[in-house]
Amino acid sequence: MSRILILLVSAMLALSACAPAPMRPQIGADGKPLPQVYRIRAGDTSAIQYRMLDSVNALRSAAGRQPVELNAQLNAAAATHSRDMSVQNRPWHFGSDGSSPIDRVQRVGFTRGLVGEAISETYETELETLAAWMEEPGTRNVILSPKANTMGFSWQQEDGGKIWWTLVMGR
Repeated sequence: MSRILILLVSAMLALSACAPAPMRPQIGADGKPLPQVYRIRAGDTSAIQYRMLDSVNALRSAAGRQPVELNAQLNAAAATHSRDMSVQNRPWHFGSDGSSPIDRVQRVGFTRGLVGEAISETYETELETLAAWMEEPGTRNVILSPKANTMGFSWQQEDGGKIWWTLVMGR
């Protein structure tokens, strides 16, 4: 019996030596950890959109603004623009066909009026991106606009991990 116990313990020790070592973050030249790629899975869409909506509404509430609602038409306009920015490989407010944010929301049938658009090219999460937008006066004003009562949010993630985010605020 003791031989079997010794063999089992030895086998367990041998197998535990085969376990991979815990991964340490890679360190950049500045001594800080390098960012990890934020991977978005196909089933994450609604969770990410509602996490962004909740975060935007928390910021709006803190600023004394009314909450906004997620709008499917504005989500579609945001998705179209995110894909187009990825194809163009540049973050800007005009589509490859010369379309403006106003053109894009009208194309999806949204007729109530555009308040503004926030865009980003990054490897960061949606909440890190929102924090960066809130640091810039132009995008902060769009997100906190008292005229806004509806929102669209989408993205395009490239194979390498880069994410093209688009947030659209409407009336």
